[in-house]
Amino acid sequence: MPVLTRREMLAASAAALTLTRCSKSPQKSAYTPPRAPVANVSIVRAPAYNMDVYDTVFRMVSDHNLNVRGKRVVLKPNLVEFDANTVINTHPMIVHAAYEAFRRLGAASVRIAEGPGHRRGTLDLADAAGYFGTIPKFEESFTDLNLDEVAKRDIVTPVSGLKSLYLPHTVLDCDLLVSLPKLKTHHWAGATLAMKNLFGLVPGGVYGWPKNVLHWAGIPESIVDLHRLFPKQFTIVDGIIGMEGNGPIQGTAKHAGLLIAGSDVVAVDATCCRIMGINPVKIDYLRIARGEDQLGEAAFHQVGERIADVRTNFELVDPWKGMIRA
Repeated sequence: MPVLTRREMLAASAAALTLTRCSKSPQKSAYTPPRAPVANVSIVRAPAYNMDVYDTVFRMVSDHNLNVRGKRVVLKPNLVEFDANTVINTHPMIVHAAYEAFRRLGAASVRIAEGPGHRRGTLDLADAAGYFGTIPKFEESFTDLNLDEVAKRDIVTPVSGLKSLYLPHTVLDCDLLVSLPKLKTHHWAGATLAMKNLFGLVPGGVYGWPKNVLHWAGIPESIVDLHRLFPKQFTIVDGIIGMEGNGPIQGTAKHAGLLIAGSDVVAVDATCCRIMGINPVKIDYLRIARGEDQLGEAAFHQVGERIADVRTNFELVDPWKGMIRA
């Protein structure tokens, strides 16, 4: 794939900004989501960040029979901001446990990659969040997606105002993209989980910080378009301690004591919403991605714990209060 120069990347960014500024609202699509098969979603109790997490994550990945032997795997944590007084990022122990699990299962390579939308010093942020202290030789296995080489990808059936995106080679060239989000509410999207976590794939080196091109094109619609560009995904949601209220950064820690995983990312996100006491049908990006009639509990097969047994209502901010509660 051709490597873009800095001048070409800036030109691409300017073109994208012009597109979104000239558009009063995201262009809508008549796209109808295909009916998806019943998906397995694992819900496993994990009360604390301790050594048991390594065995739990390995068993969860193994139970989904992922064929990763000889494959290139990229782990995408949610690394956003750092505040010692709260919990914003995917815990480094979850990232390390996933890293070790995929290596044990025979992956040819496992890389950790992220492109934060706020902080430009990604390694400094990772260090503050405990990644260097938890993951041996972290810097050798990490790629800053904000600064990675990029290639253009057209969005075939866009539901947002975007027609294409320049995306990093590290994620475009992998065989399996593993989203490792935090279980959090979100002041604009209602909930931020595996699908929303993909915003970190969009390179700041092309689109700037805080990647407003995605906001101007429509947040729910951009989430769906990004998700569809990566058909081979798996996700493990860090729900041991999540965030409620004014997420994704300024909320309050919320203990749920869970890890949630699956290959059907929409199904996992919908399940996480129900665990948080949120009706997934009321979350725009889930409804666009799957269709209201395919978001019922019967559309997914829960493995492990039942939603009813682990549900813990997360606090919501206005205007979400009373609007999306399950």
